[in-house]
Amino acid sequence: MAGTTGYDYATMLLPESAAEQARNAWATIGKILREGGFALEDIVRATYYVTSRNDARAVLDVCGAVLAGIRPAATVLIVAGLIEPEMKVEIEVTALRNHG
Repeated sequence: MAGTTGYDYATMLLPESAAEQARNAWATIGKILREGGFALEDIVRATYYVTSRNDARAVLDVCGAVLAGIRPAATVLIVAGLIEPEMKVEIEVTALRNHG
């Protein structure tokens, strides 16, 4: 699952803070995984993108809280530009069934 940004898709609003954008991205990821018959526990790899190094700690704190019991392989963080200037976070995950 790639290109998951921080929009609240129910309202189509994008929060100002990178941490809130990360929380929204994880909510979207969780919803899509469940709809596909997966769970967060099926995530085996995660990659995090931020537009500013200054947001790294806040985003990683959110990601760490969500994935604390799962601990997938992860590229810690990539600083990159995203398509819209208000986007601060993008999260990409790979989920695999029966990986345990």
